[in-house]
Amino acid sequence: MKEITVQELKEKLDKGEDFQLIDVREDFEYETSNIGGQLIPLGGILIETDKISHDKPVVVMCRSGKRSAAAIMQLEQQGYTNLYNLQGGILAWKTEIDPEINVY
Repeated sequence: MKEITVQELKEKLDKGEDFQLIDVREDFEYETSNIGGQLIPLGGILIETDKISHDKPVVVMCRSGKRSAAAIMQLEQQGYTNLYNLQGGILAWKTEIDPEINVY
C-alpha cells in the first residue's frame, strides 16, 4: 500500500496540486475536525465508488490511518491503483501541521 506523510499532503495542498482527498471517518468526526477532504464514511466506501477518481492521485485519510488503510484495501480489490494512505491520519496532522485543530 502506498502512503503519504502529512508533510507531503500539506505540500500538495499548498501547491494546489490536482488530487482528491477522501475522509473515511464518520459524520460526527468530520464535523469535529477536517482538512477539507470529501467525506465518504468507510461503511459506504464501496457504495460510493462513483465519487472516487481513477484519473488522479487519491489520498485517503481517517483518524489514525487504520480505517483509511481498510478503505484502500477494499478499493484496490475494485481495481483502484491510484490510492495513498495518509500516515497517522488527522492525529498526525494535529501533531505535525496544525496543533490548533480539534481532535477527539
